[in-house]
Amino acid sequence: MGAIARSAANNITTSGVFTSNAITNSSVTGITVLANATDGITFISSQTASNSTSLSFTSGITSTYKAYRFVLVNIKPATSGANFTFNGSTDSGSNYNVVKTTSQWRAYHSEADTYTGLNSIGGLQQSTAFKTLGDGQEALSDSNGGGYVDIINPSSTTYAKHFFSVYNIIEPTPECNIRYNAGYFNTTSAVNAFRFQFTSGNISAGTIYLYGIK
Repeated sequence: MGAIARSAANNITTSGVFTSNAITNSSVTGITVLANATDGITFISSQTASNSTSLSFTSGITSTYKAYRFVLVNIKPATSGANFTFNGSTDSGSNYNVVKTTSQWRAYHSEADTYTGLNSIGGLQQSTAFKTLGDGQEALSDSNGGGYVDIINPSSTTYAKHFFSVYNIIEPTPECNIRYNAGYFNTTSAVNAFRFQFTSGNISAGTIYLYGIK
């Protein structure tokens, strides 16, 4: 038996399980893909915009996971000044009109260091409207938005569904302008689909990734 085989054998218990020191950085060199673990975060699907009216996720949101995360990458509007928004559905995407109550905070800092601030900019009160994640986004050549939205236990038929988001944009000043959002879908029905869109114009570019979290 060669040295490598002996080393492997020495790191396996009598029940066939690797010991804690069997897996190291050097021992897994060259591995590029690992199977999904039974816990942690798991990729489900993604949607990429190409001058799209909206990006919708109508499958994969089930009771399998207790939380879901949407990762928003290089989200760009076709029309300057548009607000990036999202909403949920209880009928697999036939309607996006779940009642929600929300809040939002904004922090901003200009590149020229001429002004900075932190303030509440309100939210929705028992409204079916789309929730704004970031407002006044520009369509300049290098401008984009990025962040994430977390949904807690959307499949519950007992509780309201909390959500949280962080979304950062570049405004024309130019400036870093970040929005911190929170709220809850005020329904005991399962929320099983989500849609993202701008208040005016299309989504010129960008990708949204959906992950499940156990």
